[in-house]
Amino acid sequence: MSAFANVPAILQPKEEDIQMMLSAGVHTGTRNSDSGMNEYMWRRRNDGVHILNIGKTWEKLMIAARIIVAIESPDDVVAISARPYGMRAVLKFAHYTGAQSIAGRFTPGTFTNQITKQFREPRLLVVTDPRTDSQSVREASYVNIPVIAFCDSDSPLQFVDVAIPANNKGKYSIGLLYWLLAREVLRLRGTVSRAAEWDVPVDLFFHRDVEELKKNEEEQAAKLEESAQAAAAAAVASEPVIEPTPGFDATIIDPAGMDPAAAAAFDPTAAAAAAAAGTTVPPTAAGASDPAYGASWEGDQAATGGSDW
Repeated sequence: MSAFANVPAILQPKEEDIQMMLSAGVHTGTRNSDSGMNEYMWRRRNDGVHILNIGKTWEKLMIAARIIVAIESPDDVVAISARPYGMRAVLKFAHYTGAQSIAGRFTPGTFTNQITKQFREPRLLVVTDPRTDSQSVREASYVNIPVIAFCDSDSPLQFVDVAIPANNKGKYSIGLLYWLLAREVLRLRGTVSRAAEWDVPVDLFFHRDVEELKKNEEEQAAKLEESAQAAAAAAVASEPVIEPTPGFDATIIDPAGMDPAAAAAFDPTAAAAAAAAGTTVPPTAAGASDPAYGASWEGDQAATGGSDW
């Protein structure tokens, strides 16, 4: 790799790192360019978009990591991002490296006015975009704080000490750059081994939109509901179907169509209904309604000789 000739062998990138940088669009610049960024340009496409030299990007990433590791106290490093796509990346970078973070609007006077509640005295500043974070870069120049910045093809380099040429406008590019920088810092400190992969996924550094999260939650809820309905339908389909017995008449017998005596024998409540209607129901002895009941029992007794067995 001639593009990484200036990088020591131990800091050479792997093929997976280059593939991630290309897929995230780290090398994609803008149509405009700053004169100070000409040395980091590789070429210009037919549509006018500048392409950054990804070898220079990796080389400057390694230099920035070595500078951050040289700071004795990790909390003397401040990562700043006023761009919404970089807020989550800055917070995660500060969490894993022990640095401080300022996500969102930068309060003027944070580095220069000691009366302010947010006053800080860092020894190093990491900036997502020198143009968006111009207030913090200017204040850092007043108090002699070195600045590391991710610079696009049109970014101004005034008061920037280490410029990392990269796409600082895409959420995937910003998240990947901070992930690579945090991983290299931890590797140089000895916290993470170079022989093993870092167990923190790069997705944690990507910006997440609230509307996208709500949409994903709704889609997951819809999928769960569909799967529950499908499971219920499969359970119903798997139940055995009870078929009627051949020769069995399943016609419902309506006691209202019977005579009062038969209705009383069929339903005990029919007797009370008949009495309320003024109809007399002749009492029947037990077993009298079925003449064959007694006869059958007596016939069985005669056949067995009167014995119970």
